[in-house]
Amino acid sequence: MTIRIKSLTLGPFATNAYLVADIDRGNAILIDPVDNAPAIMRAAADEGWTIKLMLATHAHLDHVLASAEIKRQLQIPFLIHEDCAALLDEIPLQGQYFGLGRLPAAAAPDRLLSSESETIELDSIRLQSLYTPGHAPGHLSFYLAQHKVLFSGDTLFAGSIGRTDLPGGDQNLLMQSIFEQLLVLDDDVQVLPGHMGGTTIGRERLTNPFILSYDADRS
Repeated sequence: MTIRIKSLTLGPFATNAYLVADIDRGNAILIDPVDNAPAIMRAAADEGWTIKLMLATHAHLDHVLASAEIKRQLQIPFLIHEDCAALLDEIPLQGQYFGLGRLPAAAAPDRLLSSESETIELDSIRLQSLYTPGHAPGHLSFYLAQHKVLFSGDTLFAGSIGRTDLPGGDQNLLMQSIFEQLLVLDDDVQVLPGHMGGTTIGRERLTNPFILSYDADRS
């Protein structure tokens, strides 16, 4: 069993997409179909991987812009949390809000994930969904326990947290998600976020100013 992770940073918001592959079988899961479907599919093809499944951490436009084209070309399932449906339907309007004009619709989900933790499997890959709302309704993080890697979406960043000033954002809920779902993980868990570079749970526990401030206020 050999699992490899390839990251791509794409689009006007410099959003990270992740390919998680079982390289023995040559199959991969795509986490966050961000802008530029050809670049994502080309990256998988260059590695000799076949994308079999597509997940989104949440339904903000920069995390799902390529979903419809990838689904159309590869005919693969698209999974997202059930609370993301309304935002997903508003992708064309989200583009106007950010000055990008009217964008094409996102892919229709093939299965809606619940707030209860689920295990999403492909070959030897086992991703555990963690319900982490606050940045956006229905936000999920995905934990690859066998390699101690967390795909945190826009919940937790290196030295920061997700913004909560967009519709549906809630900072108290976001901090609750971080403390109850993410900080219970081991310190050596690698965090791969939706933007910028990676970090670890331990580093954020000790140095993230938002976490330290919230923890102090609770004491």
